[in-house]
Amino acid sequence: MTVTSTATGSATDGSPYQGYVYAYPHKTAYRPLEPAPALRDVWAGEPLDALFLYLHIPFCEMRCGFCNLFTRTGAPEELTGAYLDALDRQATAVLRALDGADGRDGRDGASFATAAFGGGTPTYLTAPELERLCDIAGRFPGFGTGPLGVETSPATATTDRLTVLAERGTTRISIGVQSFLDDEARAAVRPQKRAEVEAALDRIRAVGFPTLNIDLIYGIDGQTPETWLHSLDAALAWRPEELYLYPLYVRPLTGLGRRVRDWDDQRLTLYRLGRDHLLAEGYEQVSMRMFRLPGASANGTEYCCQTDGMVGLGCGARSYTSRLHYSFEYAVGASQVRSIIDEYVRETDFGTARVGFAMTEDERRRRHLVQSLLQADGLDLAPYRARFGDDPSAHFPDELRTFGERGWLEPSPGVLRLTPEGLAHSDAIGPALFSGSVQSLMAAYEAR
Repeated sequence: MTVTSTATGSATDGSPYQGYVYAYPHKTAYRPLEPAPALRDVWAGEPLDALFLYLHIPFCEMRCGFCNLFTRTGAPEELTGAYLDALDRQATAVLRALDGADGRDGRDGASFATAAFGGGTPTYLTAPELERLCDIAGRFPGFGTGPLGVETSPATATTDRLTVLAERGTTRISIGVQSFLDDEARAAVRPQKRAEVEAALDRIRAVGFPTLNIDLIYGIDGQTPETWLHSLDAALAWRPEELYLYPLYVRPLTGLGRRVRDWDDQRLTLYRLGRDHLLAEGYEQVSMRMFRLPGASANGTEYCCQTDGMVGLGCGARSYTSRLHYSFEYAVGASQVRSIIDEYVRETDFGTARVGFAMTEDERRRRHLVQSLLQADGLDLAPYRARFGDDPSAHFPDELRTFGERGWLEPSPGVLRLTPEGLAHSDAIGPALFSGSVQSLMAAYEAR
C-alpha cells in the first residue's frame, strides 16, 4: 500500500501530520507539457544502466476508505485485457525511445536493476493475466535478474496467482492488512475478516517469497493502544521480513473524507508504541513507516531515488529522469479515474510525455534532501557535496535551523540524520522542504 497526500504546510504549525512524502514533487504539482516532448529526447543523455521498472495496475476489488490511489473497482475481464494490450503498446514505445536515446551517444543499451508491480492491486489480475504482465515486463533488459516487488490483498492472494509470481522471480510480496480486528477494518472502510487475512498469509508463506511485508494502519476510529498491540502481535506471528506502519489520513474524495477530528496525539502515541514494540522484537527502523529484520535483503526496495531513473508503465505510473518527472493525468474521483483508464486503453501513440514537472537544480537538491533525510540512515554529506557543490546547510539554512531548534536533527559527522523524535515528525519535515513553486502548484490543483 502506498497512501499519498496532497497536503502542504509548515513544520511549525503544530501538526506532525502534514502529508506522506514518498516522492517529490507530488503528482498534484504536475501540469500538461506543451508541446509534449518526445520520450527519446526526454531520456537522451540519461544514465540507463540501472533503471527501475514500475508497472501500474489500476484495479482493486474494493475501494478502502482511506485510499486516494489511482484505481477503480469492478473492472471486467474485457477491460483488464484491453489494459494489458495498452501496456504492451506503451512498452514498445518506451523501448524504442530508450534505444533511440541510447543511440545518440554510443552507450550500451538500457538495463533494469529493480522492478515492481503496484496499483491498485496487481493481483486483481487473474493468473494468466499476471503471466502476460510478466511477459510484458520481460521485454525490458534485466527484468527477472534483480529484485521484484508486488503488492497484493487478502482477497486476491490466491495460490494460483502467487505461484505465477514466485515462478517469475518475485522477491517481495506486500499485503495490505491494516488491522487484524474485523471492527477496525470496517471502521477503515475495508470490510474483511481476520480469517481471510490469515488464510492469505498462510498461502504467501506456503508458496515462498524471500520477503513478506505487512502493512498496518494506526489512528483508526475506536483503535486503542491495546488493540494496536493486538494487531502488531498478530502480524508478528508470521515473522514478516518487513512491516510498514502507516498513520491514517483523512483525504478529500475518499470514503473517510467526511470524518473530521483532531487525533494527532492519538496517532503519535500509537506510532511510538508500535515503533518501540517492533524495536523490542528485533526489528530495525528504516524510516518513520518501515521496519525490517536486520540482515534481511530489501528484495525490491533498493531503488536509489536520488539518482536512479525510473520507467513507469500504466496510466497511474510516473517516470523519473534527472530533468523531468512525467506521467499521465491524475485523479482520485471514481468517474475521472475511469475516464482516464478508458482513454489509456484506446491510446495508440505513447511516444511523448504528456503531464509532468521540470526539475531545476534547486528542485533536484530538495528531492535529494527529502528522500534521504526521511530515512533513518540520513543523508550522506559527501555524495551531496559531490553532486551539488556544497552542504545542505548552505542551500536550506532556515529549514535545517528550525529542525535543529526543535531537536529533530542529530549531530553526526558526515551525516545529516533525524533524531527519533525527528523521524516521528517526518510527515511535517518533508512538506516543510517543498519549494514555494511546488506548494503553489499543489495548492492550485483541483481535486477530481
